[in-house]
Amino acid sequence: MSVLLSMEGAVAQGLLWGLMALGVYLTFRILNVADMTVDGSFACGGAVTAALIASGMNPWLTFFFVFIAGLLAGLVTGLMNTKLKINILLASILTQLALYSINLRIMGRPNVGIEKKNSIVSDILFVFKKVIPGNAVRQNFQILCFGVLVVALIIAVLYWFFGTEFGSAIRATGNNEHMVRALGVSTDTTKLAGLMISNGLVAMSGALVAQTQLYADVNMGAGTIVIGLASIIIGEVFFGNHFGFWWVLMSAVAGSVLYRIVIAFVLQLGLKASDMKLLTAIVVAIALSVPVMKRRLIRLRNSLPGATLRDEENTRHVQLKKHDGEQ
Repeated sequence: MSVLLSMEGAVAQGLLWGLMALGVYLTFRILNVADMTVDGSFACGGAVTAALIASGMNPWLTFFFVFIAGLLAGLVTGLMNTKLKINILLASILTQLALYSINLRIMGRPNVGIEKKNSIVSDILFVFKKVIPGNAVRQNFQILCFGVLVVALIIAVLYWFFGTEFGSAIRATGNNEHMVRALGVSTDTTKLAGLMISNGLVAMSGALVAQTQLYADVNMGAGTIVIGLASIIIGEVFFGNHFGFWWVLMSAVAGSVLYRIVIAFVLQLGLKASDMKLLTAIVVAIALSVPVMKRRLIRLRNSLPGATLRDEENTRHVQLKKHDGEQ
C-alpha cells in the first residue's frame, strides 16, 4: 500500500516537474541548444513565489511575477548570446551563476517556508471539499488532478502558439537558421523568444513545486537540466513522435512522470536519498543508450543469413497488397 501511495505522489510531482521538461524541450529540441539557465530559473520561480507569499500576496497572483522573472532570466541569456556573441552554453552558465546570488537576495536567506494555508494547496483542498463531501480524496491525488489540468492547459497553449507564424519561425530556427534568416525573419528575435518562454515555463514549474512542497530553497534547482533531459529522452524512447507536435509535448511530460515513478520505486526498495544524483545519471545513460541499442539490433538482424530474402519477400507482399487494393 505504501508503494502505491508513493507512486501516486510521484505522478503528481512528475506532472508539476513536467512544465520544466516542456521548457527544456523548447531549447533542447526546438532551438537545438543546451540552456543551463534552467537550474537557476527553476529555483528563481520557487524563490519569487515564496518571498511574495511571505509578504502577503495571493499565492495565485505570484505566478504572474514568477513567469515574468523566468522571462527575464531567459532574456539575459539570450541577449548575451545574440548581442554579445557569447556561446550559448557559457552565457547560460553565467546567468545560472548570477541567479544563485539573486535568489538569495530575493529570499533573504537560503530557504523560506510556506504555510499551507497561504499556498495553492489550501485552495485545491477547499475545491475538493466542495466537490466531494467528506473530502475522502487524498491530498496527493488532488494535486495530481490539479497537475493534469495545468499541464493540459499549457500544452494546449504551446500547441496553438507554435502553430502560429511566429511560433513556426521559432521552430524553423532550430532546424535551419540560415533559411529562416533568408526569409527575412530575425533569428535573434526567435532565439530570444524561445529562451524566454522556456525559462518562463521552468520558473512556473519551480513555483508550483515550491508551493506544493511548502518551501523554497536556493539549491532546489540543482541538476534541473539533467532531470529535464532525462524526462525528454525517456518520453522519446517510450512514446516516440508518431502523432505530431502535440504528442511530442505530451511525451515530454509523460517522461517526467516516468522518471519520478522510477525514482520513487527505487527509493522504496531502500536506496538512500543521497544516491539520487547517481540514480539520475544511470537513468539518463540507459535512456540515451536505448536508441543506439535498437539501431545495433536492427543492423545485426539485417546482417544475418536470409535477411535480404525476408526483406524482398516483405516488399513483394506489400506490393501485391497495394496492387490488389488498386484493382
